[in-house]
Amino acid sequence: MAVHTAAQHSRAQVLPFRESLLAMLGISFVTMLVAFDQTVVGTALPTIVAELKGFELYAWVATSYLLTSVITVPIFGRLGDYYGRKPFVLVSIALFTGASALCGAANSMLFLVLARGLQGIGGGMLVGTAFACIADLFPDSVVRLRWQVMMSSAFGIANAIGPSLGGFLTQYWGWRWAFFVNLPVGLLSLVFVWRYLPHLRHIAHTVRVRLDWIGALLIAVALSALQLFVEWVAHDGFTPSVVALAVVGLGCAFGLLKWERSNAQPILPLDMFRNRSLAALFSLSVLGGFSMFSLLFYAPLLLQGGFGLSPRDAGLVVTPLVVFITIGSIVNGRIVTRVRNPNTMLYVGFALVALACSGTVLATRTMPHAVLMAFMMAGGLGLGFVLPNLTVFAQQTAGREHLGIATALLQSLRMIGGMIGTAFTGTLVTRMYEHGVRDALATDRATAWIARFRDPQILVNIDAQRALARELATRGFDGAALIEASREALVAAIHAGIAVAMVVAVFSIWQCRRVPRIKITRAAEPVPAAE
Repeated sequence: MAVHTAAQHSRAQVLPFRESLLAMLGISFVTMLVAFDQTVVGTALPTIVAELKGFELYAWVATSYLLTSVITVPIFGRLGDYYGRKPFVLVSIALFTGASALCGAANSMLFLVLARGLQGIGGGMLVGTAFACIADLFPDSVVRLRWQVMMSSAFGIANAIGPSLGGFLTQYWGWRWAFFVNLPVGLLSLVFVWRYLPHLRHIAHTVRVRLDWIGALLIAVALSALQLFVEWVAHDGFTPSVVALAVVGLGCAFGLLKWERSNAQPILPLDMFRNRSLAALFSLSVLGGFSMFSLLFYAPLLLQGGFGLSPRDAGLVVTPLVVFITIGSIVNGRIVTRVRNPNTMLYVGFALVALACSGTVLATRTMPHAVLMAFMMAGGLGLGFVLPNLTVFAQQTAGREHLGIATALLQSLRMIGGMIGTAFTGTLVTRMYEHGVRDALATDRATAWIARFRDPQILVNIDAQRALARELATRGFDGAALIEASREALVAAIHAGIAVAMVVAVFSIWQCRRVPRIKITRAAEPVPAAE
């Protein structure tokens, strides 16, 4: 391919309008692929657990994906800075799509968790490279914000139909189609990226890149140990094995800091964390991920298992949460460059997320669906104000040399926050639910049935509920009352978990003050070369 120098293109955007439009279509389809996975699977997850059993692995369906994504995002974010992002985007689409097919073919929760981990590798490559492609195509922050509306719209389309589609597919075709739906979207995105996304590469990076595999390994072990510690300490207490796990995790974290300081090409550039503005944005990304993923993954379980809604109806109620992420992003792009202090959008965004969490905590089965949807709408709007601004602010602060790794770190830290959030919330929900069910059964002297109620899947599977109620009735118990008591225990447990996410969102509002005032400026640097 011909190489175009920076002088041949506008500093605002690398390609002419038509080529920019087609390239953005390719990135938008990639965005839809990621969005479908977040929304369709979340709605289908309670039904998946009901069929495959193993509620103890419920959180791992999410966190296995997040864990492998967190590891791969910074690796390919850094490689994209040096070698260009297009080859990695193509490989990631193929890997993600193939792993989706494996997820749909899963015959056990363990197989599904492993397949989700493989899918997370592809998802991490996607996030680490595709999102930074926009900054490559549009070096000017103001122009970039305008073009991001297109990506936000694609994200919104996928989010708008995702929960309802997930509910519809799960209810009428089976939960496996929640994963198989990624296949046509993956093929479409592969074609568009291959044909229209230019291979943009930074000419300045001519040195040989040595990938920091030791750093990647230390990150993987430290995060895995953290994940297991959060789950096991709540279940087993501070046993010798749990304490040893904590020691391993802390040791790897300390070793990572020492290693990265001495590495010439670290996977985790610690100098970026010394930048006051970037450090504040990174911390907000962690906090935002905690609240966001806790709400995304446990609101469907509350609606289906706690309130008894069908997968389709639960998907309709959750739809405003994901739709208004896009609407918020579009609104944000129109006004963030016009307000005196762009940082204000972060305060407003986190306040709306806190409002959504508080509304979910107060939700009851008798609450009108319109009110529940209004709370979901507030949460989506808040995330629409927070997520794009964190990305643009970080890219603006980091500069072009560290653009890819700054974008990748921001996404990685949001996933780490999501991983911690789902693990912590999942552990809290599981423990509180078990205690509530045990107390309810003890009251009716039915503790012998604790094994049948321990897994909340019984509250999602209507046929299993009816069979259990009949079986209890033959033994002289009021099966319907015991199932209802278990449902109340699940609602109380999820309310407690979402309440933690609400506290985190409120704390995020206070943390916004640490972000120095960001000024969105026009581009003044040369653009990368296009091959």
